[in-house]
Amino acid sequence: MRTSRVLPAVLALSRLVNLAASPASAETLVIDGATVHPVSAESFVGRVVIVDGLIEAAGPDAVAPADARVLDASGLHVYPGLCDSFSQLGLVEIGAVSATDDRAEMGMYNPHLRAATAIHPASEVIPVARANGVTHSVVAPRVDDGVIAGQAALVNLAGWTVEEMTLDVSIAMVIAWPEVETRSFDFSTFSFRETPFNEAKEKAEERQNELRDWLDAARHYAQAAASSDNRGERNLELEALAEIVDGGQLVVILADAKRDIEAAVAFAEEQGLRMILGGGREAWKLKELLAEKEISVILGLTQSLPREEDDPYDRPFRNAGELAAAGVRIAFSSGAGGGFGPGGPHLSRTTPYESGMAAAYGLGREEALKALTLYPAQIFGVDDRLGSIEAGKIANLIVTDGSPLEITTQVRYLIIAGREVSTANRHDRLYERYRSR
Repeated sequence: MRTSRVLPAVLALSRLVNLAASPASAETLVIDGATVHPVSAESFVGRVVIVDGLIEAAGPDAVAPADARVLDASGLHVYPGLCDSFSQLGLVEIGAVSATDDRAEMGMYNPHLRAATAIHPASEVIPVARANGVTHSVVAPRVDDGVIAGQAALVNLAGWTVEEMTLDVSIAMVIAWPEVETRSFDFSTFSFRETPFNEAKEKAEERQNELRDWLDAARHYAQAAASSDNRGERNLELEALAEIVDGGQLVVILADAKRDIEAAVAFAEEQGLRMILGGGREAWKLKELLAEKEISVILGLTQSLPREEDDPYDRPFRNAGELAAAGVRIAFSSGAGGGFGPGGPHLSRTTPYESGMAAAYGLGREEALKALTLYPAQIFGVDDRLGSIEAGKIANLIVTDGSPLEITTQVRYLIIAGREVSTANRHDRLYERYRSR
């Protein structure tokens, strides 16, 4: 009798808990009276209608449904949500506290590991990034002196769980190209360490050959797995790598120096990989090659120091503009390298300003905006869902009082997957706590 009375109460409580933990259903929302910048078409003053998480209509004469909640955005601007095209958002909270750092795994070859499994939805870093207009990101694992980091995920920056945030659990494999590194920074002595060129080259070639062997093994594994009489044991590493060989899954190959980018491009062509270049500090030196091979570039930090001592101060600022002028599709990121000192996901909030700096040094405002919105979607093959304000696309939008490339601009409304999301964050809370002290 006691059990029969308690069980219904437990079930009722369980239903309430599940309801409280589940995301709020997407509402019918209308952004009215703003200047809308679709990026894929001319700007206009009008409405954006959002139904069930998707953009239903956008235009000067778009009709607002009777049951819609209306956001009066008169005098404001609507842009597609910004994308940080390569970040570690949600993977690390405090770099110096190892228990909060899930960016990299032990071992040099980890193709089977997925960044999505380590993302912490309640990270304090995520709200800071989205308060500045970043609504979604490609979250990628990092390699510490390794080669294959694992699989990057495309996620929205709002949600109770990783499953709710994830748009694509495995959007690209991440490979750090084994570079010929003759100069590295030693944090134990806080100074640069020089390595003889021949020694550095030999080490790089050894790892490049190991990478080639891994891909060959993945092909053989895929052939064996497809055989009707296959009796081999399952190998998760080779199974994951089999997805990228012969032009399957996208591969982000991280490389910065000219010789390393050339070698990586040749390797990708040899292996039939669908390559995206990540980092690309000296990509401007190979802009014709990259354009010819139709290889997109996810740039590292634009606001950084020149690589060589005799480079002009604005060399990193001009990289994006020169690539775009040559016909190379580019995107900006917080986690593809560049800069010096503290960085990682904490710099995701400044991604719009990386693009803004490039805009002032040859890229131009229109291309700079596309490199934060439409181009990342095209690079990763999700432009049917994201990247511009068009009917049928996911409603990731920002409503601002100016251009998102400007540091003075404020995000007034933030829409992710059709739901208005708060812009409150830890920076605001600390400011309010201490401003009247």
